[in-house]
Amino acid sequence: MLETLNPQPQDKILALIAMFRDDPRDGKIDLGVGVYKDATGLTPVMRAVKAAEKQLWEAEKTKTYTGLAGEPAYNAAMVGMILGAGYADRAASVATPGGTGAIRQALELIKMSAPGAMVWLSNPTWPNHPSIIKYLGMPMAEYRYFDAATRGVDFAGLLEDLGRVKAGDAVLLHGCCHNPTGANLTLAQWEQVVDLLAAKGAVPFVDLAYQGFGDGLEQDAAATRLIAGKFPEVLIAASCSKNFGIYRERTGILIALTSPERKAVVQGNLNFLNRQNYSFPPDHGARLVTMILEDDALRADWKAELEEVRLNMLSLRQELAAELRKATNSDRFDFVATHRGMFSRLGLTEAQVNTLRETHGIYMVGDSRINIAGLNAKTVPILAAAIASVAG
Repeated sequence: MLETLNPQPQDKILALIAMFRDDPRDGKIDLGVGVYKDATGLTPVMRAVKAAEKQLWEAEKTKTYTGLAGEPAYNAAMVGMILGAGYADRAASVATPGGTGAIRQALELIKMSAPGAMVWLSNPTWPNHPSIIKYLGMPMAEYRYFDAATRGVDFAGLLEDLGRVKAGDAVLLHGCCHNPTGANLTLAQWEQVVDLLAAKGAVPFVDLAYQGFGDGLEQDAAATRLIAGKFPEVLIAASCSKNFGIYRERTGILIALTSPERKAVVQGNLNFLNRQNYSFPPDHGARLVTMILEDDALRADWKAELEEVRLNMLSLRQELAAELRKATNSDRFDFVATHRGMFSRLGLTEAQVNTLRETHGIYMVGDSRINIAGLNAKTVPILAAAIASVAG
């Protein structure tokens, strides 16, 4: 049986991580892997998480299974954080192994309920989106998103392509901090997209992996809340990896908004999918998130540290844009300061990216996506000088 298997293509980001690890140079810079790092290069455990873990260690009395959907308190806390109040009667939800698990379960739900539904993806998007869709054998289409000339959103192209969406199609939208570009829609543009998709009868599918990393915890939820208020059905895949810093705990949630009358049936199908894929979801990270969101002091400290993380990335963006303006004697990279979240796509060629890696020990994804959080005050001018040397 196993002799029939063929080699699978290596994940480009994981391959980049291995190349960086094997590089013996002291001054190498890793801008590829999508995790937050502080100025020392560490991905720290957040203060509120450490405090919650200590409380949990003292209070936890069992490691028995949680429910198929996860703990109700976690699901309710996450629905509240993402959507605010007023959705308890519409929100079916399941805890998942990270945001990736939520995306997979959402796609499984789409395939089970509407096998022929087209799934629309932004071009570009996170590579795992099309990878999972292809693996599941689902029809897929792209809508334009990124303007290579301005490094902003190609909004006219986006609207034109989404104008071809059919009723019942699922349209995957990045709720904030677009990955890999860092270019985001304004709220006014979101309103136009929502009106268009509502007129088309589409089902929005929101990937919300970076809430709190862009313009603030509440501001980053604004587009998702706008969508939730306008559509009878919405799928939301959310991750706690970044905003709670619990990457390895694999903590996510899939929320399916429907009518109060259909909620029980939808919930039962979500539970069924969990049972087929992994039975009971992991609980440790979810329990920590619940403790933080339900405790006023822990929540306040978590929000304060999350804001420190956000402002640090924003400061690094501004510093890099200023250094690139100085190094290139032009404003061609000013867009870096206007992007939000962890990532920006710089618009370099693959050959230029390779030169940065081979000559300067600077590692970024081949499409020139960089993780802003991989920088610090010392490495910003080094990166700017290196980019100027290859960009001409």
